[in-house]
Amino acid sequence: MQKFFQGLTAAALLVSGLTMITTPAQAQDVINFGVGLYQPDKDKNDATYTPLAQYLEKKLGKPVKLRTVDSWEGLAKSLANGETDIALMGPWGYVLANNESKAQAVATIEYEGKPEYFAIMVTNPKSGINSPADLKGKTFAFGDKGSTSGYLIPFHFFQKQGINPDTYFSKVIYTKHQAIETQVVEGTLDAGADYNRNRDAMIADGLIKAQDSKIIWTSDPLPNDAVAVSESLYKDKAFVEKLQSALTGIGAELKKQPNLLPPRYTGFVKKDNSYYKPIRDAGLATGRLQPK
Repeated sequence: MQKFFQGLTAAALLVSGLTMITTPAQAQDVINFGVGLYQPDKDKNDATYTPLAQYLEKKLGKPVKLRTVDSWEGLAKSLANGETDIALMGPWGYVLANNESKAQAVATIEYEGKPEYFAIMVTNPKSGINSPADLKGKTFAFGDKGSTSGYLIPFHFFQKQGINPDTYFSKVIYTKHQAIETQVVEGTLDAGADYNRNRDAMIADGLIKAQDSKIIWTSDPLPNDAVAVSESLYKDKAFVEKLQSALTGIGAELKKQPNLLPPRYTGFVKKDNSYYKPIRDAGLATGRLQPK
């Protein structure tokens, strides 16, 4: 009889485990919301995105815990290892997360009403550099290797020009977007990769002056940052629809609560994995992404 009850207990635990796997959003009490480091430091980043986390908490009916992750690669890994359930992340970071852990995009953020942005290369106007062709022998900065505009897209551009950054430049560094703009303005760095949204924000916030930062290259339009959910959470279609509804409703809410998003961000639109194909193609072309 004891073995019989032990069998029932094991079966019950198995069923319970399967239930937790198939209904992840219902099983977990807290939604972990990971956000990349868009602001100059973690404290400012947390303060900027706390209103969005609170809005999602209200709309989803579950506690939402905000967590700033200071690198795109780190955010992609956190989706894979279960530390993050929902993430607002750069396009390349998203593609990495999708490739490694099957995280899925459910929406794209809009900037000034558009779901796209541009990678750029910047220099100081006094540098004498007018185009990427003038960069040979100069110092150059990429963003971290999980950055779309800071690494993947400019690296792909150089590759297509037959340029090996390690030998073409006198020195290559990898650092934060804000640091690239600051060092270019100061003249301690000849040029670097950035994205238009970051440059615009730093100018608007008074962190750099527009006349001290010169754009020498602009990419084709790129898909904006993704809201991605973990593979397990994506299986809960009712939850995904609820999340998408909350995100697409932010545009109207901004009229009442402008601090829901940073300045010039105007809402979200529903998008899926296919929208990020140009980023995936660049990753495959550079060998930075291995098909699975």
